Amino acid sequence: MSLQALWSVFLAHPAQSLNALALFFGLAGSWLLLATRVREQRAVARLIDGGAVRDMAGEVCVFDAPTQRLNGFFYRFGSAGLALSLALSWGSTQL
Repeated sequence: MSLQALWSVFLAHPAQSLNALALFFGLAGSWLLLATRVREQRAVARLIDGGAVRDMAGEVCVFDAPTQRLNGFFYRFGSAGLALSLALSWGSTQL
């Protein structure tokens, strides 16, 4: 499909085009949040199976600093995707 045809679809139905973009960002953000959570749970399960987790005064954090920063980045990026999705969806209702 040519760029001109895509542009004519956007001009004919701007609200539906923005809703489709919002759906894309919502799915991408939610997938990133879900994948990060599953990855964290698998890492904890792997540590528990290996016996590497010790109960040291109720300390919950078992990841090193770079892993925590990376997980935090993924959580923030996924949340930003969901927020952008919400904003685009709300904006499409104003058209």
